[in-house]
Amino acid sequence: MLASWKARRWTALIIAMSLAILGVACNGGANPGSTPAEAAVIKVDGSSTVFPITEAVAEEFQKQGKVKVTVGISGTGGGFKKFVRGETDISDASRPILTEEMAQAKAAGIEYIELPVAFDALTVVVNPQNNWVTSMTVEELKKIWEPAAQVKITHWNQIRPEWPNEKIALFGAGADSGTFDYFTEAIVGKPKSSRGDYTASEDDNVLVQGVEGNKYSLGYIPYAYFAPHSARMKAVAIQWDKNKVKEPVMPSPENVIAGTYNPLSRPLFIYVNRKSLDKPAVKEFVEFYLKNVGTLAKEVKYVALSETAYQMAMDRLRTLKTGTGFGGIPEVGLPVEEILKREPKA
Repeated sequence: MLASWKARRWTALIIAMSLAILGVACNGGANPGSTPAEAAVIKVDGSSTVFPITEAVAEEFQKQGKVKVTVGISGTGGGFKKFVRGETDISDASRPILTEEMAQAKAAGIEYIELPVAFDALTVVVNPQNNWVTSMTVEELKKIWEPAAQVKITHWNQIRPEWPNEKIALFGAGADSGTFDYFTEAIVGKPKSSRGDYTASEDDNVLVQGVEGNKYSLGYIPYAYFAPHSARMKAVAIQWDKNKVKEPVMPSPENVIAGTYNPLSRPLFIYVNRKSLDKPAVKEFVEFYLKNVGTLAKEVKYVALSETAYQMAMDRLRTLKTGTGFGGIPEVGLPVEEILKREPKA
């Protein structure tokens, strides 16, 4: 009898423990009494440029064990497509939201908060065996990359006669990339205005491998993707007649902070769905992001904003000031503080 009672007791205990474990699994590992919002997954997608920063912040945030953060790489344009459909809480962007995307968000009832998080030095690169290029002007880059150059401008000696009569192997960002939008605005003068006969990818690692593999290559990538490969690639100094420094300037964190690496210095952003901030976990994550991104951005080879800029961004978040500080185009050479002082437009 005693043995039978013990057997029934152990059976009941095992069933109870199994149900408890199943309950935790079904509840996503949430603590008892936690709300669905706290147990939810925070969904981020967008720019491959901003990805290393957001991934670093997400890893630190998840050490608290409260919530899972998923970070995708669809490119800035691809990320905004998901964002304006309400599929993500946060969109990583390497350029400001464009007019068409603003209209789509408005039509879908998506309000957003625009938060600059770091600076990037968009870097023009050549193969390390290239012994003829040390610097290029913006005008020379435009001559190579503008739509009219397709099929016509194909060899290095068409840029400067003393350069070799060898075909240029071009590598650049894909059309869904914010890097593509910013580079074409800065160099050609119009977003998305580019020749099409080049190797394009939203994955910057593909571009790195392409430039490394061809002596006559030329490409452009974010600085954070150049820095780890600086022994196997060569950065090109950029000369711009509108810059406050007239000689060619190399991409570097120091030159970005000094405001001398133009027009290829650019702010990087996250866009937060206003409705998502009603979920405590999302609000906590974005606040954590702004408090820690300055340090973490440096660790992944990006340039932190000023403390003033981060405080202004935090104020924008806490007052729920929605909209963008731009007019639907990626303006070049703007200080972040100026962007944050503007009254956002929906």
